[in-house]
Amino acid sequence: MVEPNPCMTCGACCASFRVSFYWGETDAASGGLVPAHLTEAIAPHRVAMLGTNQAKPHCIALQGVVGECVSCTIYALRSSTCREFSASWEHGEPNPTCDRARANYGLPPIPEPLTQPFV
Repeated sequence: MVEPNPCMTCGACCASFRVSFYWGETDAASGGLVPAHLTEAIAPHRVAMLGTNQAKPHCIALQGVVGECVSCTIYALRSSTCREFSASWEHGEPNPTCDRARANYGLPPIPEPLTQPFV
């Protein structure tokens, strides 16, 4: 039995951390995917998703209510930072950063699955 993806009811990582990456990942560069109009420059060669470079981050691409039901409006176009972030137990081990983001919203850590990882 495959567990449902807990990220679909969480979204805490998207509303806890700055999402920064190389500007060449935006569609302003040849081959880039992330919509540049959803980013802001933070250094000569780095951008951040709008809403994440502030004291209380919340990515502009995050839709829904954290801890209830969320989705990424640019999921297929998301940055490497987002693609590389793993939920706890997604790859068979806990992720303390995921757990910390969830705690920011009063959510418990994702429990270790008793079956195969979620999809």
